[in-house]
Amino acid sequence: MPKILIVDDDPNIRELVCALLKNGGFEPYAACDGRDALAKIAAVAPDLCVIDLMMPNMDGYDLCRKLRQYYENTPVLMLTAKSDLSAKAAGFDAGTDDYLTKPFEGDELLMRIRALLRRYKIEASNTVQIGSVTIDKNSYTVGGENIPMKEFELLFKLAGTPGRTFSRDSLIEDIWGFDFDGNERTLDVHIGRLRERFPSVTCGFKITTVRGLGYRLEVIP
Repeated sequence: MPKILIVDDDPNIRELVCALLKNGGFEPYAACDGRDALAKIAAVAPDLCVIDLMMPNMDGYDLCRKLRQYYENTPVLMLTAKSDLSAKAAGFDAGTDDYLTKPFEGDELLMRIRALLRRYKIEASNTVQIGSVTIDKNSYTVGGENIPMKEFELLFKLAGTPGRTFSRDSLIEDIWGFDFDGNERTLDVHIGRLRERFPSVTCGFKITTVRGLGYRLEVIP
């Protein structure tokens, strides 16, 4: 059961989030400010921290910087009433992984937590199990076999967050780099090759075209 630390100076928010986490299958812990959080983190070693921005003693920005300095592999989700772009930018500059504004839906909070935990698990292990196929970044193999490097990187990217739509531009930048000046069809050609290599019927996943946006990988039940 993943351990989640909620850091907020509002006792009502702490109580609410702890209840949501417990009902969602997590083991919740609570801290009232940044200093309290650092003590709790050392004691319980949480798998993820949900932190408020505006707190006494040590605010969310400073706490996030401390976490990135001493607990760099701990995912951080900022949960705050500050919704302006400058506050979000400051949060990401401090090192947060995600940002959710108050008021929030409980289901969305749980979804974001699960997504962050999944992403960190993938990054730590360098492996993704999707459908019946294992994608291993340690050996750069898919199902135990080597495929061309760009196809591997593209598949690993899509499989890391199944169901998420990636824009064409973001995929090209991430896989081929910002200075890529090749044909726009390059991405489509690689997607086509992946579809040929991994038929949905046998592999348990498919790569879907999202018209006008890009691509996403979907697991087939």
